[in-house]
Amino acid sequence: MTPAIDLLKKAKAEHRIHSYEHDPKSASYGLEAAEKLGLDPARVFKTLLACSERNELLVAVVPVGGSLDLKALAQAAQVKKVDMADPMVAQRTTGYLVGGISPLGQKKRLRTFIDQSAQAYPTIHVSAGRRGLEVELAAQVLAEQTGARFAAIGRA
Repeated sequence: MTPAIDLLKKAKAEHRIHSYEHDPKSASYGLEAAEKLGLDPARVFKTLLACSERNELLVAVVPVGGSLDLKALAQAAQVKKVDMADPMVAQRTTGYLVGGISPLGQKKRLRTFIDQSAQAYPTIHVSAGRRGLEVELAAQVLAEQTGARFAAIGRA
């Protein structure tokens, strides 16, 4: 099990776990998950970490088929500017490896923002904390378990 799954079980939050054989040569972990699980990429979300000008790390959850709009994230977080976080800092802070970073069960609770498109689906898929492992849950459950806010932070 992973800290993400442990958190959901402890909270008795409704979720389903999906696993697939991860290919280390895959260029995009999120698109690989969508393809191997036969899912619409719009319902599979990747977890990205950004860093504000005040050195605050922020978690952004956006669809795997698109990208993170850094200006929109800065606006949602009410900071001047954000850049993508250093991958090593992201791994150290969350306790997860890049490609398997889950918004759930991170070592340190960070401010989290979920792209508002997630609310259009009954359930979405996010990393369960390991490459090849996804968790399916309602976007509202994800927001409750991470203290997240919904905002228009994704770009197609």
